[in-house]
Amino acid sequence: MLCGYIKKVQPNILTACPDEDYALLDAGEGEKLERYGRYVLSRPDPQALWRKHLSEKEWLKADAVFLRDGRSTEWKLKPNTPAKWPIKFGGLQLWIKPTAFKHTGLFPEQISNWDWLGETIKKSKRELSVLNLFAYTGGATLAAAQAGAKVCHVDGSKSAISWARENAELSGLGEKPIRWILDDVVAFVKREIKRGHKYDGIILDPPAFGHGPEGEMWKIEENLLDLLDLCKKILSDKPAFFLINGYAAGYSAIAYENALRGIISGGELEIGALTIAEEKNDRLLPCGIFARWHC
Repeated sequence: MLCGYIKKVQPNILTACPDEDYALLDAGEGEKLERYGRYVLSRPDPQALWRKHLSEKEWLKADAVFLRDGRSTEWKLKPNTPAKWPIKFGGLQLWIKPTAFKHTGLFPEQISNWDWLGETIKKSKRELSVLNLFAYTGGATLAAAQAGAKVCHVDGSKSAISWARENAELSGLGEKPIRWILDDVVAFVKREIKRGHKYDGIILDPPAFGHGPEGEMWKIEENLLDLLDLCKKILSDKPAFFLINGYAAGYSAIAYENALRGIISGGELEIGALTIAEEKNDRLLPCGIFARWHC
């Protein structure tokens, strides 16, 4: 189909470093302490299986703390901490909003993938049509659009799409050719196959578990391979890239490599771990895995 045999690859560790508006201040004992702009947040992270560096006094300075009591969860915000605020990150401007699921709207470890997307799209020297599935608050969508691609952004959450559109406006990318689609990812791809629509690049960021806008069930262990088979049918005759991320499902990047090899050939394939470096030491917080290919 494409360029021949893909040689064997060794896993890489990609690291997000402290930035002007973001830093991982400390992590340990199942928690992480992060600065987003001028505000410091404390929230759980099960990957932080080591001792903290900073003192309890420093952790208590956090402007917002995510609390979990059995099934009940909430953010405890200090007075004058806003419900949302803007930051600059990765060449974009994004809204940070502490959510009930402990997220903030930004996964800083994705900066390595955003940079890779931008470089890959620019090197193609043609306008690429890109599909972003499980696109959330739009970081990858905006990175691709900023690099010159036409993007179709698909997510099953109306609030996530609204947030992504706000990020686009904030980043000055509101007029870029982005289609905002509220839909179940699998259902949407099946319709794209029937319509004969093709994409030069696909970004896939599947959760371990989730629901579509009509209550459609998603389980990565049951649905991922079928979705990858569907994605193969909407790749163009000259695809440029395919990127897949993984978080809490417990899989290895090698598993994603093997799955991805089933739908592409030739080109270059890279796999590994996504991490964030703590601000004042050499520890890395593991945040996920990736497999990415480009022709």
